[in-house]
Amino acid sequence: MILIADSGSSKTDWRVIHRDGTISQHRGVGFNPYYQTSEEMALQMRDDFLLQLENEIEQIFYYGAGCSAPERKAEVSQALGTIFSKASIEIDHDLSAAAHATCGHEAGIACILGTGSNSCDYDGEKIIDSRPAPGYILGDEGGGGYVGRKFLRDFINDEMPKEIRSEVLERFHLTREVIQDHVYRQPFPNRYMASFCRFITEHSSNPYCYKLFYDSFQEFFSKHVCKYQDFEKKPVNFVGSIAHYNSTILRKAATDRGLHVQLVIESPIAGLTLYHQEKL
Repeated sequence: MILIADSGSSKTDWRVIHRDGTISQHRGVGFNPYYQTSEEMALQMRDDFLLQLENEIEQIFYYGAGCSAPERKAEVSQALGTIFSKASIEIDHDLSAAAHATCGHEAGIACILGTGSNSCDYDGEKIIDSRPAPGYILGDEGGGGYVGRKFLRDFINDEMPKEIRSEVLERFHLTREVIQDHVYRQPFPNRYMASFCRFITEHSSNPYCYKLFYDSFQEFFSKHVCKYQDFEKKPVNFVGSIAHYNSTILRKAATDRGLHVQLVIESPIAGLTLYHQEKL
C-alpha cells in the first residue's frame, strides 16, 4: 500500500492507494518543519486515520511545505518513521507537488498561494529555478498569512472601511490585545492571520477587500513570477486555497500584468495520486 501526502502549514491531504487499486482519503492538520520539531510533528501525526494503517503502508511519498533543505526532510521522515517504521519514505518539496500536478510534462511556472506562497520554473521534468521563500515574516507575498497580516494591521490602525470594521467586531470580537496575543504569543501565527482570508473572500465585492487580494497578488508577481526567464511566454499555474477561492481576482491581476494563467486548483493531491498510481 502507498501513502501520499500533500502538506501545507494549515492542512495535509492524505491519499492511500490500496493493493486492489482503490483509494481512500483523509484531511488532517498541516506540518512545517521550519516551525515544528520532529517530535511535535510526530505527536500530531498520531491521527486515527494514520494509526490504523501503520502496519500496512509499504511506501510513503510526502510532499510538504518547508521540505527543501535535507535537514528539514530528515525531520519529517523521522516523524513519519515513528508510526510507519516498516515503510520506505520519500520526502519532497511542495513545489514539486505543484509542478507535477499543474504542469504535468509540459514547461511552465508553478505557484503556491495557500497559507504561505512559493513558486518555481519547471521544464516539464524538473524544477530549473525557484525564488527565495523566507517565510511569513520576511516573505509569503500573496499568501493567506500575508493578506491576513495586512488586514489585521489595518484593523489595529483603524484604516479599514467602517462597515467592514463593524462586521469584524461583530463576528470575531477582535481587540488589539487579542490580535497581538495570537501573533506574538500563541503558536502558528501564520495560520491565525490566514484564517481571516475566508472573511475577506466573502466580502471581496467590497473594494477594500478586493484590493487586499489584488495588491498582494501583484506583489507576488513582482517578487516571484516576473523574475523568471521568459516568464511572459510561459503558462502560470497555481495551487492553494487562496488562489482557488480568489481565482477571479488572481486572473484579473495577472492579465493586468501581461501574464497567462492556465490552471488554478485548490490542491494537487489528485494529480499526485494519479502520478504515483501510474507507477504501480
